[in-house]
Amino acid sequence: MDLQDIKELISLIRENDLSEFQLEQEGFKITLKRGTDFQPVISTVAAPAVLPAAAAAGAAPAAAPAPTEAKAPLREITSPMVGTFYTAPSPDSPAYVTVGQEVTEDTVVCIIEAMKVMNEIKAECRGIIAEVAAENGKPVQFGQPLFRLK
Repeated sequence: MDLQDIKELISLIRENDLSEFQLEQEGFKITLKRGTDFQPVISTVAAPAVLPAAAAAGAAPAAAPAPTEAKAPLREITSPMVGTFYTAPSPDSPAYVTVGQEVTEDTVVCIIEAMKVMNEIKAECRGIIAEVAAENGKPVQFGQPLFRLK
């Protein structure tokens, strides 16, 4: 894979509003992630001469939420895409998760509708839901906090 191929991948990520892309081929692995400023962050495992080293796991938003508890800081589940946030699979169904509920990495916490596609969002970490930070049925942005976990 050469630099032109990587530039094409970055262009496709921007055009399709993807937040992350991974490719693994015969000893070569590339992961492309969009940061909050919508600039791709590139990391490679093999062939580091092809790309300059990108900023490490950096581009996290610096918005400092004011935690009300003096205990451990809350972790956030953020939106991986732009779309409409829904707490339940349908208007008459119960919410996927509620405040005080324990979640694991594979727990579906909400749906984000983007371009008429319903995308199930998983917690991707363990914890207890401390706050629902997004409003049901309202638009969310890439990187916007959806839930805060203890």
